[in-house]
Amino acid sequence: MSTLSRDQVREMMAEVLSAQGKQLPAEDSASLQEIGFRSLDFSELALRVEDEIDTELNFDAPGLRSIETVGDVLDFLDQLQNA
Repeated sequence: MSTLSRDQVREMMAEVLSAQGKQLPAEDSASLQEIGFRSLDFSELALRVEDEIDTELNFDAPGLRSIETVGDVLDFLDQLQNA
């Protein structure tokens, strides 16, 4: 299984937001609520990551509830790839 770097996942996240006319801030501390990154956007990002690494990511709803910032998304997806 291959993995994606944080920068690669960040770039995909920027593409998901860009498709909606939104921009990904440079700071990992940026609030998802403030930038308009919703659960549907997370799902799209997770699917893109799965397509790239050719593996299904297994995650649960309680884990998703703790995600509040751009950095949280990057950390979460990094953990899933390395699980």
